[in-house]
Amino acid sequence: MAVVVPFGSQHEPSIERLNALVRADMERVNAMILSRTGSDVTMIPEVANHLISSGGKRLRPMLTLATAALTGYEGAGHVKLAASVEFMHTATLLHDDVVDESELRRGKAAARMVWGNEASVLVGDFLLGQAFKMMVEVGSLRALDILSSAAAVIAEGEVMQLAAAKQLDTTEDAYLAVIRAKTAELFAAACEVGPVLAARPEAEQAACRSFGMNLGIAFQLVDDALDYGGSKARLGKNVGDDFREGKITLPVILAFRRGNANERDFWRASLEAGANSDEALERALGILKKHEALDATVERARHYGAIAKDALALFPEGEGKRALLEVVDFCVARAH
Repeated sequence: MAVVVPFGSQHEPSIERLNALVRADMERVNAMILSRTGSDVTMIPEVANHLISSGGKRLRPMLTLATAALTGYEGAGHVKLAASVEFMHTATLLHDDVVDESELRRGKAAARMVWGNEASVLVGDFLLGQAFKMMVEVGSLRALDILSSAAAVIAEGEVMQLAAAKQLDTTEDAYLAVIRAKTAELFAAACEVGPVLAARPEAEQAACRSFGMNLGIAFQLVDDALDYGGSKARLGKNVGDDFREGKITLPVILAFRRGNANERDFWRASLEAGANSDEALERALGILKKHEALDATVERARHYGAIAKDALALFPEGEGKRALLEVVDFCVARAH
C-alpha cells in the first residue's frame, strides 16, 4: 500500500555535487569503515556489514568531510571522525530496529530479523566502541566532547520518543525536542567537528553546527511525511510503519489537533489502543490529506531548511558552500 503525495515543485536536486566534492576522502572513509568492522568474532562483521553495505547515502560522514573542506582543514583527522559519525549512525539504526521491532531497513531484512535482537544490540555496541576509539586517535578533545555528547543526547532522544509513544497529547514543541535529540543532534555534531579540527573561530563552528541541526530537523520532518505519503521503494521500509508502531509524529499531531471529535477517537483507537489494520491506515491517510497535515509537515521542513541555508551565509561563495546548500534542497525534495 502506498499513497504518493506530491509536494509542490517537481525539480529534484541531488547530492551529486557533494559526492564529487568529497569523493576522494569518502573512499578513505569507506576503507576505514571496512577495516574497523573486522573482528575475530565472525558474527560482528557479518551483522555490521549487512547494514553498512546496504546502500545508505552516507550523508552524515559526507557532511563532516564537506564542512572540514569548507573551513580549510588540511589534516587527516576528518576521515576518522567521519567514519566515527557513520558508526554512531549505524549503531543507532541497529538499536532502533530492535526497539521498534522493524522488519525492513533500507529495503532489505533488518539485521534483527536475520541474527536476532541480541546480536543487533551487541554489534551496535561494538560499533559505538570503535567510533570512540577513532575519536580518541584523532587527538582533539573538543571533537571527542562534541561527538560523545551527541551520543548521550541521541540516547536521550530515543528514550523521549519511547515515553511519548501512543501519547496523542504530545505537543508540536515536545515532538521537535525529540527529533532535535534523536536525529538532528548527530547532523549538528557531524558538521561542527570539521571547523573544530580546522581551529576556526567559534562563529564558524556555531554556524556549521546550526546548519547541521536545522538540516537534521528538516530531514526528519520529511521522513515523517514520507512514512505516510511515500513509497516502500523510496523509504526502504514499509509505508505506515510509524502508524503501526504507534509513533506520534508531526503529521499525526497536526491532524489530531485539527480534527473533529470522531477523528480524534479514530486516532486514539489506532495509535493508543493498537487498532492499526490496513483499513485503519487507509483512513488515517484520508484524514491526513483532509487536514493537509503532510503538506504542513513538509512546509515546516522547508522552514528549517531555510534556517540551515542562512547559517552558511558567513562563508564565502564556492563549490563547498554550493554543495552544502544543495544538500538542503535534496533533503526537502525527497518529499516530492
